[in-house]
Amino acid sequence: MSNTTKPYVLSIAGFDPSAGAGVLADIKTFENNGVYGMGVVSALTYQNDVEFERVEWIDHAKIVGQVEVLLKRFSIKHIKIGLIESMDTLTHIVCFLKAEIDDPVIIYDPILKASAGFPFHSITEQQFVNAIEGIYCITPNIPEAIQIFGAEHLNDKMELLSDNINIYLKGGHSEENVVTDLFYVKDHTYAFPNDRIQNGAKHGSGCVLSSALTAQLALGNDLPTAAENANSYTHSFLASNETLLGYHQMFIHETHK
Repeated sequence: MSNTTKPYVLSIAGFDPSAGAGVLADIKTFENNGVYGMGVVSALTYQNDVEFERVEWIDHAKIVGQVEVLLKRFSIKHIKIGLIESMDTLTHIVCFLKAEIDDPVIIYDPILKASAGFPFHSITEQQFVNAIEGIYCITPNIPEAIQIFGAEHLNDKMELLSDNINIYLKGGHSEENVVTDLFYVKDHTYAFPNDRIQNGAKHGSGCVLSSALTAQLALGNDLPTAAENANSYTHSFLASNETLLGYHQMFIHETHK
């Protein structure tokens, strides 16, 4: 095994040529949160910050093959999974990771639609719940949560599901002046409010949040601290400029274990 003073953190995600989302955005986020980022491509996308043309999916066996060669040399425990072809693909990847890594910490960002509007998945609540078994945390935004679980009694459903999995619900799609992310863990819900940023919409902001959370956990932070730090990093990213492509900056933080 190779040694380093930084934890190794892996992203399994799509390749976005604009580098605003997907594996390239994850790597930027990892590095600026103080961990060493590695990446495995799960899909080739043809897009920029405002237009999505098409996607070519990578077979789960090829995804696993990319991970296998990394695990031969590097000790990886924290993994962020982004865009994948299907819940079956997700299940294959998670089963492989659990077989090869002792107690992997897997963060899954359920990307159901590109920010440019291209739909990826239409899944039932039961299909989703079955697929995320063994995952440590999911990071849906409000439209994704509603698409999967329905709008009625959404908060109650999140609280019930959090008995088995941690849920970071991204609140940026609300229409409130104060944007509030909710972090559901067993027996408690944390709220992270921020004033809405004018021209703060950013391509790939959901990817940034989930990868920042993964990095913060890899640094040894407890769940509430990791979530709060990820929220702060993403808020700075949203405020970094007025374009749709945000800038990443080194994040200085305290660690609480």
